[in-house]
Amino acid sequence: MGDSCCGGEAVQNQAAAPPQLWQVGKLQLAAVAGLFLLLAWPAGRAGSDGARLALECGALTAGGATFVPAAVRGLLARRLGVDTLMMLAAVGAVLLGQVWEAAALAFLYSISEGLEGWSLARTRYGLRALLSLVPDRATVLRAGSPVEVEPAALVPGDLLLVKPGERVATDGIVRAGRTALDVSAITGESVPVEAGPGDAVYAGSVNGGGALEVEVTSAVEDNTLARVVRAVEQAQADKGAAQRLADRVARPLVPGVLLLSLLIAVVGALLGDPGLWIERALVVLVAASPCALAISVPVTTVSAIGAASRVGLLVKGGAAMEALGAVDIVALDKTGTLTCNRPSVVAVLPHDGPGRREVLRLAAALESRSEHPLARAILSAWPEPPAALDVHAVAGSGLAGTVDGRLVRLGRPGFVDPGRYAEQVRTLQDAGATVVVVEAGGEAIGAVAVRDDLRPEAAETVRLLRRHAEVVMLTGDNPATASALAAEAGISRVIADLRPKDKAREVRALLGSGRVAMVGDGVNDAPALATASVGIAMGAMGTDVAIETADVALMGADLRHLPQALDHARRARRIMLQNLVLSAAIVVGLVPLAASGVLGLATVVAVHELAEVVVIANGVRAGRLGKRLRAIAPLPQRQPAPVPVSAGV
Repeated sequence: MGDSCCGGEAVQNQAAAPPQLWQVGKLQLAAVAGLFLLLAWPAGRAGSDGARLALECGALTAGGATFVPAAVRGLLARRLGVDTLMMLAAVGAVLLGQVWEAAALAFLYSISEGLEGWSLARTRYGLRALLSLVPDRATVLRAGSPVEVEPAALVPGDLLLVKPGERVATDGIVRAGRTALDVSAITGESVPVEAGPGDAVYAGSVNGGGALEVEVTSAVEDNTLARVVRAVEQAQADKGAAQRLADRVARPLVPGVLLLSLLIAVVGALLGDPGLWIERALVVLVAASPCALAISVPVTTVSAIGAASRVGLLVKGGAAMEALGAVDIVALDKTGTLTCNRPSVVAVLPHDGPGRREVLRLAAALESRSEHPLARAILSAWPEPPAALDVHAVAGSGLAGTVDGRLVRLGRPGFVDPGRYAEQVRTLQDAGATVVVVEAGGEAIGAVAVRDDLRPEAAETVRLLRRHAEVVMLTGDNPATASALAAEAGISRVIADLRPKDKAREVRALLGSGRVAMVGDGVNDAPALATASVGIAMGAMGTDVAIETADVALMGADLRHLPQALDHARRARRIMLQNLVLSAAIVVGLVPLAASGVLGLATVVAVHELAEVVVIANGVRAGRLGKRLRAIAPLPQRQPAPVPVSAGV
């Protein structure tokens, strides 16, 4: 809690096991203080006032050790915190001769300090436990012979031998062998991932039935798991809007409480019994302490972020968690988000042999110089294209260049006039295909239709999202193609024909209707992701850009993680608000009772610290995975939608 709350730093734990209650230093001191207080009671009953006073002072010393040092450091740095109020209240009680009350305050306060540290330490342990997915030993092939080494000794270029049942020690590329990898501990997906030569594999994955030879691409300290842990630990220090609200209330409240207590003491002393009113001022000092208010949000966000990270949901801080929990509109990019991102050629115009081959040949020549997803589909259909010169891209429209001495253009209808193929192009678009027209020598010679089918889980995901938010599709495709795919997914609102900068503009317009979550690939949709209330990158496993820049990164490729993340964030936000309301109500209720003398110091301390324990326990609930974040079940294979036979390849 430090200066912002109840003093002291949270327990740091890097051990092999989560901390137990009796291992927390502040709780050990609280136990000592409690024992001294317990022994002081029979000593007082027996008439041993000296022994009773010594035991009470021992209890005060043990309990005060958990927050007085932090309070003194804060005063030296000219910072006032809740621990400052507690220290002043304890000192004042001693000066008034109420040593038992001061010791009870220190005892109860040290318990809440220890519980807070314990809860945060266990959450951090859960996050750091991700790193335990890396095995203790790894087998490296050296001169063709297997040699066992520590994973920390691996360097890029090493060749790992991963046997069946073993975990992959660090990120790499498969060079030999085929298998199915269990990545559920990293992405939360229960379906094994097929891997073969050329495929990327990630640290912590469990090898299935076949041995693999994997070329290391990153050292252990810089693999995907390590980057995720670093990103979340950094994110846990970020403050969300609700936490900033708690801070905004707590910071001015501390000097305000001091001023109020001083005012009660001075005015009361002038109008009545000075001793009585100084005592009441001390009670008000404790009653108005915003300890529970200041800790209410951090415990919740740290717990929620840690839980999410253990099942492949990387949330970049409290602000992102809170924004995700308040989303009104979910804007989904089409390619790679709603679709499988495996486009294939489904039709070529014209259908006759020579004309069809020429269209594919020229299209492949231009696309060989492009990184667009459509390029992969066309090059798969014509893998050995001729050379193309002076190729340049027209952003969001198409390509132009010279092939065999002829000027060739390829692009969307409108950029290139489809001419006599216009009606067939419209038919293909209505069937959900993306069509590019090929022009040579100033005349359209044909068209290529490419289709990227919806993910099997797209319709279920949209249905789940619509329970809480409006769903919108944003795409650069033409309206006909976009509408066809949107109808399959159950999306009624489609904004099509968008270039990357246009998506950011549309997200800005959507923000006028509420908080917007933009879901994309984390790279091409960067402007829109940055513009939205919260940017969400899909399938970010192993993607540096997504892990570093997205507010939320879904490590798995299954779109159903998106409504899971939304549900988890909404629950965490509800818990935050519950804690804020409870904390504020405690302060508002206790102050007048303390000022009027209805409640004494011991009662106020007990109520205050009990409220803090309740707030901490409630916040820890946000770290329970429960059914919301369980591994999702596999879906049956979905057959792609048919393309009209008249326009078939």
